[in-house]
Amino acid sequence: MDKLESIFKYQSLFDTELAEKRGLTGIPMEVWIQRETLAMLSELAELIDEVNFKWWKNPRPVDLDNVKNELVDILHFFVSMCLKTGMDADELYRRYLEKNKENFARQHGTSEKKGYEVG
Repeated sequence: MDKLESIFKYQSLFDTELAEKRGLTGIPMEVWIQRETLAMLSELAELIDEVNFKWWKNPRPVDLDNVKNELVDILHFFVSMCLKTGMDADELYRRYLEKNKENFARQHGTSEKKGYEVG
């Protein structure tokens, strides 16, 4: 099992246990996506706080360990949403490669979507 598959496996185990122990079974997928999107936004807010986005404050040293922990928190919710939509590690990887190829095509001006190319 590769690393991405492991992440999906462990997240699935966690989500299953959480739902069972907290009585959260039977909640529709779209409600889960709404909740996890809000949770991810909260984690993104914690991440932005870690990197001194408030230009009106004196900056403090960036704690790279905290930055990394926030990124992992975001990943937890992201993978959970993937699972709830029926996307496994293989599909995510395939879709990522497709989108990455399109993103390069956009930057190179070879995509059907115009307006991204670098002059």
